[in-house]
Parts: sequence; structure tokens; C-alpha cells
Amino acid sequence: MLTLYDSLVSGNGYKVRLLLTQLGIPFRLVLLDLRKRETRTPEFLAKNPNGRIPCLRLEDGSHLWESNAIQWYLADGTSFLPADKLERAQVLQWMFFEQYSHEPYIAVVRSWHHFGLLDQFQSQLADKIERGYAALGVMESHLAGRSFFVGERYSIADIALYAYTHVADEGKFDLGPYPAVRRWLERVRAQPRYVPITWAG
Repeated sequence: MLTLYDSLVSGNGYKVRLLLTQLGIPFRLVLLDLRKRETRTPEFLAKNPNGRIPCLRLEDGSHLWESNAIQWYLADGTSFLPADKLERAQVLQWMFFEQYSHEPYIAVVRSWHHFGLLDQFQSQLADKIERGYAALGVMESHLAGRSFFVGERYSIADIALYAYTHVADEGKFDLGPYPAVRRWLERVRAQPRYVPITWAG
């Protein structure tokens, strides 16, 4: 059985939990306490030398880390990843966008709120917020005439972007001015076998 090392506060980990659940793949969940630096122990670093979750232990004992790489591995050959060459590249396009232009701002500001770090990073806050809203603007423009990000079908591109967008309010981002994004969030929540970010199996 697959083993997922994760934390329920992590949107990156949630991507993998949601996909595994929607694919109907059984897995064992091992929750790590980020406050106690349990991803920095020698035991965990032997699994992922980058010291971050999620990390997926495969049936053969090898470990795969980085949330979007794990998603790609799990989704390959399923309806969550298109067969068409261009659409596959477009899925990657949005997954790279999520990690480079979305997660570093929306997720990071949320984490500062969650872990009580706002005062420590106050000088960076305005820039992070501005860039987070810029990412939401890109998403809004793309979704204005679409149901999902790629090929009018739910895919791991949607899961990647949903993970931190749906909890953006926890970082005090206002989704009110982004109606297409809000409608898309509802469509994702309506997908079969959907589970919330707080779900632990």
C-alpha cells in the first residue's frame, strides 16, 4: 500500500490526498507536525532530503516528493491527465504557474497567518499580497469562458490550483472580485469523491 507523509495544514499535501481519494487508491496517511520540525529529522530526510511534505512511499519502497510530480505520477493513464500532447503540456503549464506565480504568494501569506508570522515578515507582506491578487487575476481571465483549466475537463491542473485558492481567505485574500474563480471552486467541490482539506481518512 502507498504511504503518504503529510500535514493537514498543507495545500500541497491536500493535492495528493484529494487525487488519491478521487482515484479510489487506498493509502496509509502519516501526519507530521510541522511546528515540531518532524520533516527535518534524519529519518524523514532519508525519505525526502528536501525535508518537506508531501512525500509518497511507493509499493517498491522508493519515495516520490514534490506535490505536482506526485500528482503527475498518480494521474498518468487516468482521466485526470489528458492523452492529447498539447493538453498535457497545458496541464504542466498551469502546474508550473501554480508553483511559481501562485503558491509563493497565496500559500505563503496563508502560512504566515496560520503560524503567527505576520510581524516577522511584515516588510514582505504587501508585495506578496499584490502578487497573489495578480495570480488570481490570471486565473479569472482564463476561467471567464471555461469550466476548467484544460480541455473543459477536470484534471490535476485544477487540483493543483484549487488546493490553495479555496483557502485563500485564510490569508485574508478576498475572492469577491473573482466570480469565475468562485464558480470554478464550486465545480471542483462538486466532483465525485471530493474531500475537504481537513480530511484525514
